[in-house]
Amino acid sequence: MDTRTVKIPGPDHPITTEAAHARVVVKAGGRVVADTRRALVLREANYPAVFYVPREDADMTMLSRTAHKSWCPYKGEASYYSITPGGERAVNAIWTYETPHEAVASIKDHLAFYPDRVDSIETLA
Repeated sequence: MDTRTVKIPGPDHPITTEAAHARVVVKAGGRVVADTRRALVLREANYPAVFYVPREDADMTMLSRTAHKSWCPYKGEASYYSITPGGERAVNAIWTYETPHEAVASIKDHLAFYPDRVDSIETLA
């Protein structure tokens, strides 16, 4: 996947997505929740970069959808999952944009993890 720079109308708020070019492994509750070589890296304005993992590369049996929602004017409405074996710390640990704005359509059907709500997010060669 090529790097894609997106300019969103409004304030200067660039968003780029690109292939991670590394294996990404997410662990919670002592178990592997996701393991992929197909992650995307999303960089948004001055925020830390975020890995977006394809749902097919996550163990969805470990996840429980919650009623929590949030709104980003640049990406759209986010839905959330908790990681069942992760305990209380892993409540709403994952967000996903099921119908993202067209400018960031590449993150559809991907999951992003809060680093402080999982054991680790590792990048491996």
